This record gives sequence, C-alpha cells and structure tokens, in this order.
Amino acid sequence: MSANVRARRPPSPIPSQPPRSQRFPTLTHSRSDADERRTLASKGYIPGRKPHPSGGVYVTSAEWKLLILITLIAVGIRLFRLSQPNSVVFDEVHFGKFASKYIKSQYFVDVHPPLAKLLITLAGFVFGYDGNFDFKDIGKVYERVPYIAMRLVPAILGVATVPLSYLTLRALDCRATTSVLAALFITFENGLITQSRHILLDSPLIFFTALTVFFWVGFCNEDKQQPFSDHWWLWLTLTGLSLGAVVSCKWVGLFTIATVGFSTVYQLWLLLGDMRVSARLFFRHFMARALCLILVPALFYMFMFWIHFAILSGSGDGDGFMSSEFQHTLRGRGMADTYADVAIGSVVTIRHVNTQGGYLHSHPHNYPTGSQQQQVTLYPHRDSNNDWRILNATTDGSEPQDWATLPLTYVAPGMRIKLRHAATDKALHSHDFRPPVSDVDFQNEVSAYGVPGYSGDMNDDWIFEIYEGSKKDPQSKRRLRTLRTHFRLRHALTGCYLFSHKVKLPDWAYEQQEVTCNKNAVLANSLWYVETADNVLLPPDAAKVNYRRPGFLSKFLELQQVMWTTNAGLTDRHTFDSRPDAWPRLRRGINFWVKDHKQIYLLGNPMVWWLSTAAVFSYIVVRGLLILRAKRGCKDFENTKVVKYDTLCGFLFLGWSLHYFPFFLMSRQLFLHHYFPALYFAILLSCGVFDLVTSTLRPRIRLQIAAVLVIIAIWNFIYLSPLAYGLPWTKAKCQNARWLKTWDFSCNDFYDSYDQYKGIDYTPQPSQIVPTPHGRGAVVVEGPVPIVSVDPNTLGKAEPGHDVFAENPHPDVKSDPAV
Repeated sequence: MSANVRARRPPSPIPSQPPRSQRFPTLTHSRSDADERRTLASKGYIPGRKPHPSGGVYVTSAEWKLLILITLIAVGIRLFRLSQPNSVVFDEVHFGKFASKYIKSQYFVDVHPPLAKLLITLAGFVFGYDGNFDFKDIGKVYERVPYIAMRLVPAILGVATVPLSYLTLRALDCRATTSVLAALFITFENGLITQSRHILLDSPLIFFTALTVFFWVGFCNEDKQQPFSDHWWLWLTLTGLSLGAVVSCKWVGLFTIATVGFSTVYQLWLLLGDMRVSARLFFRHFMARALCLILVPALFYMFMFWIHFAILSGSGDGDGFMSSEFQHTLRGRGMADTYADVAIGSVVTIRHVNTQGGYLHSHPHNYPTGSQQQQVTLYPHRDSNNDWRILNATTDGSEPQDWATLPLTYVAPGMRIKLRHAATDKALHSHDFRPPVSDVDFQNEVSAYGVPGYSGDMNDDWIFEIYEGSKKDPQSKRRLRTLRTHFRLRHALTGCYLFSHKVKLPDWAYEQQEVTCNKNAVLANSLWYVETADNVLLPPDAAKVNYRRPGFLSKFLELQQVMWTTNAGLTDRHTFDSRPDAWPRLRRGINFWVKDHKQIYLLGNPMVWWLSTAAVFSYIVVRGLLILRAKRGCKDFENTKVVKYDTLCGFLFLGWSLHYFPFFLMSRQLFLHHYFPALYFAILLSCGVFDLVTSTLRPRIRLQIAAVLVIIAIWNFIYLSPLAYGLPWTKAKCQNARWLKTWDFSCNDFYDSYDQYKGIDYTPQPSQIVPTPHGRGAVVVEGPVPIVSVDPNTLGKAEPGHDVFAENPHPDVKSDPAV
C-alpha cells in the first residue's frame, strides 16, 4: 500500500527569501556558477566535510588520551636514571664549560649559535650553579653542579619530539595507527634516547626541526582552506619563529630552512600558474612568506646573539679570536686613549693584523735550538713584555745617543729603525738560522739579542714600509700613526719580512705563536700595526686615538665570520668520527663514556634505523617507476591516492635529502649524530610508506602489523639499552650484541658476569689521564692506572668531540712564568 503513496514535495520558499542550497548549506545565494563553487570549495565549503580544525590536525579525544600515554612512556624512558652517570660524558666537556662561562660572563667562542647553550645555562642558573666546575675531562665526577637539571633540558625536548611526530603525520592526513607507529619508533630509538640524556645540543636541534615541520604542515593545510585568515597568519608566523630557533641551535638548521624554502618556492610556482590568482594577490602571498619565513627567522637568530653578547660582557678565553675593536667592548679589555703619533723613542705595542695572534712579544727564555737567543713570539694578552722602544738605526751608532735629547722625529717610510725590548733591553734581531718549527730555507729565526748598553749590530736593523693608512686620517699614509697605519718591517740585511702565521711553538715557548722573518712572506701575514704609543717628548695635549667601538651589527657579522672559518677548519680526524655514507647503514657509533666497567655508546635502534633507510630507497624506486610509467602514457598521477602519497612522501624525502646530502660536501669532522635530523624525516617517511602499503587492509590487520613492528623495535631497544644508559652488562652479551663488526663498543670493559657488579662501593679518586691506544685523545681513569689490553675490534676509549678553540693558539696560550 505504501508503494502507492506519493511523497509530498517540500513547501515552496517565500518569494522574498531565495531557497537555501542543500548541496552547499553555507551559501547565501541559491545559484552560483562553477567558478564560485570552486572558490567556495577552496575555502572549505565542501559538502559532507567536517569543520576544518586549525592546521588541519584531526585528533579525537581518544587519540589525545593515547598520545598522552605515549608521551608518558617517553618521559619514563628518557628520564630513567638521568642522574647516572654522575660524571662528565662526551661533549659535556664543551657545552657544560660554556654554561660555566655564561654564568661567569666570560667571553668565549663556539662554532654553534647560542640558543641551545642558553637554555642549558638557564637550567643551571635557576638551580644555583655558580660556574666553578671546569668540565675538564670525561669521567670527572660532578661536584656542586645541578647537572640533572641541565640534562633535563635536552631530555624534555627529546620527549616533546614524540607527540610532534604524531601530530605531524595526522596533519599530513595519515591514519592514527601510522602516527602511533611513528611516535613509538621515536620513543624507542636508542640513538635519540642517548643523545637527549646529556648536556648536548642535538636534542634541542631535533625538537625545533620537528616543531618547524609541524608548523609548516599546519600552515600548508590552512593555505588550502582560507589564505590570509588569522589562523593562516598564526601558523606562518610560528613556522618563521621555529625556523629561527632551529638555526639558532646549530647551523644544521639551515637545512631545515632549505626544506621549507623549497616547499615555499613550489607553492609560489603553483600560484604563479593559477590564472585565477591576480598579480596583486600573488604579491601578497610572496610578501607574507618573505616576511614570516625570512625576516622573522633572521630577527630571531640575531636576537639570540644579542642575548649572547649581553651576557658575555667580560673578557674570557675567546678574546683572541676577535678583532681588537671587538675586544675593546669587553669588560677588562678596554684601552685608554693613546697618542696618535709615533716617533723615535716611542714605547709601542705592535699587533699582528691577520691572524689575531696577538702582540709582538719577548720574554727571558731562550730557544733550545738555532741561535739559542731570547725567544720572540706572538702573545694574545696584554703584558709588559709586549713593549718595544723604537730607535733610529741611522743615528744609533757605536756611541749611542740619548734619543730624548734629539728633536722629535716621526717614523716615516724608508726609515731604518731598531726595536728595543723594554723589559730585557734586547733588540729585535734576525739572522741566518732556521726557525724552530718552520724549518725551511726561505724563513729565518727572529730573536731578541744584545745586552744593556750594547748598541747592537746590523742584524737588528729593519726598514719601515707603509702598506696602507686610514682614509679618515691622511697623515697615516705619510708617517706611522697609532691604529691607523698598517706597515711591514723588512730586514735590512736579508730582505726578509717580519712574519707570523697560525703555528704554535712547543711547550718550551708556552705554546705561543711563532714569529719568523720570511723571504717569501704572504702580504696579509706580514702586516702589523701599533696599538699603543707613548713618548715623553709629546705634549700632554697631543692628538690621541682609540679603537672605534663597534655596534651590535658589526660584532654580529664578525662573529659569524669567525664561526664559519673555524667550523670549516675542523678537519682533524677523531677516533669515532664517520662519513655520511656510513650513517644510513648504522655502520658505527660513538663511544661517549667508559667507567666502572660500564659504557655509554651512541648507537641507533637497528630495526628503526634500517627500516627508515629501506623506506627512503623504496620511495626512490617507486617514484622512478611512476616517472617511467608517466612517460609511457600511464595516468598514475591522475589517481588521487597516488597524488596524496606522492606529495606526503615527497615532502619527507625532500627533508631527508636536504638534511643528509650536504654533509658529503663537507671535509670537516663528522659524527653519527649529524644524521639525526635526517633520521627524523626518514622515520616519518617509513611510516608514510606503511600508511600507503596498509591502506587497502582492514584496520585490525593494519593494527596487528604495526604492533609487530613496535614489538621488534622495543626488543631492539631493550637489547641494546645497557649502552644507552650505562647499565651493567656482561662481555658475552656485549659480544652477542655486536651484530656488525664495525660496531666498536669495547666489550672488554664489561665484567664477565652480573655478580661482579654487586656490592661495588665506588669512591671517586683523583683522575689520571691515559692516552688512547690510537694516539689521539685520552680517557680519564679513576684510581690506579690499569694496564690496558687493546681489543683488535675496539678503536679506543671515549673522548670528546674536537674543539678547535681548545687547540687554537689564541685562547689557551700559556702565560710566561716570568710574568
């Protein structure tokens, strides 16, 4: 009967009110053409779609509860035994020392920007650290140092990376199962765990990398919905701030900037080809991105250095790396005004222009080789042994005249002069002896020679040559002027030039910088200038000069140049360095710490590591096949599923590539932890591949496969956890865990059984330094020095990463005992 009943039509609308479209319920007009419907769809007015959340992150309340649970697991894993070891581990030697210098306001130089170091310092300062621990050696027991609080900073940021990975994949429209898989992979990744448990910079770097990716994905989702909305601006600005933060931790963050930059260029390219986008609208898109993704990160980065300079206001061991003008801004390095004119009889201090090695210097200690006369060096600190009196060699004959009775004579080009060391009354001297280090035919030794009252010989004579003067001081090009004139000193007899270069003298010269007389002198290394001058013949009201006080921008740019130059100079080999081709294979790790028959060794979770590498190569193969099929006329890229996963995996592959391949261009010292930002992208990519492969399976089957993968990852984590936490282990288990011969953790350092670890009451004893079997670095041994039996498969003990500033002659140059 019901089949014969005709359904009633809905009542007609009131003529004054147009009917509301059932297909587009939010429309205010009943009719719209195709272009209007496309415009509405681009803004999110799509039938059947749920309201668009900010950033496109669709997370249910159940997912939030699950994510909180996973985060709590990550907290437990990364904070477990955070207080152990209670001694210095790996590069805590450097970054803990930098925290001490921040707290003491002592200027230092590091190749990394300051943000991560500032965060660690803040934790130490809040918990009462006074900066008096020296962090000198690996294994040195902490005393009155809130090292747990300082380690807590990278640990918390390591924990925060876990939920970020989940939210990022959800924003990329992956399933909840896939996002859980990524979060658990990062939770149980041994390498990330080890790196985040110590006073190191990589955990903050990875956190801000993950944060940047999340914000950028959120912005891309907003850009598809409603450009220039409040949420659109919020996500774009947060991306810019996060870009500034990641590059302020390490310069590796430049690769993250490149990742976002390439994605931005692609977006703008698509907008440029969209005929519906006017030139004015395109310009708005371009300027918005330029403002938030270039200007905002740059200002954030510079602000970090403003804080850096504000804190490090005092003189420290980094002074010698900076220009004299820069040093003049540091407390304790300021210089009083000095006479502008230099004349015969002036007592001067002479500085080297190019190497920043310091002042021309001599002290009452002789060369052990060559002439065995008094040493002449470059010394970076102010000292009375830097004072030299200028005498006129043409009038200073066998019967020395009193220069004070002669008319005031300015030092002019071509003048033949002597330099008499004020403290020892010896003349700057050169002769046909080879230097102690640069033992080559075209270089002669420079020494201080003579006795009081002895006028010297012709080997003390130097010809004064002006190279350039200041544009603001015309007189500086015609005669020697303090701070304004760059000059050379040519030896009168041999024609060689007074010269210095970045070469340290041995311990007998207190590791100061070598000074020679070079017949083939490089111009830049043979230039000098007078920093201070004093002459009793000059009236008190004579013109005086001082260094120009540089502003923030000048100091900022100078420090960037020093960081860049020094970073490129980190070419020395390290016992545990590695090259980029070994990283995806997890070929070897880094020995962080060895003590009390325990060991911390940085090694990744093999299952997570190799699965992510396999995903990267799988993407390359599949993408190549899709390109070949497209060339043959196949319509794969018209399939929405293919387009979705190609976009998702392509972005993650781009991030991996830009964080990995640039390292092949670097000749500097590299370690496994340099791969961690790329590893983060690889893990997300592996989960994206998982999402694609399991997309046709029932949810229960997909969940079961994910559970198997997680169980394998957890088993790998537990199996290798003694190396991550420094737990007791046995030699047998250690040998069984060495799945690759190149995993060079030292199994001989463990006991034969767990029973031997019981009842050990360890009392710290004075540290002793034992050289590593490979001749580079050292390991700290507590108590009596053992006889070391070297395992053929072991490359040596833990040592910190190379710190060029500790080995540079400037900051760590030793003082003279006589001073």
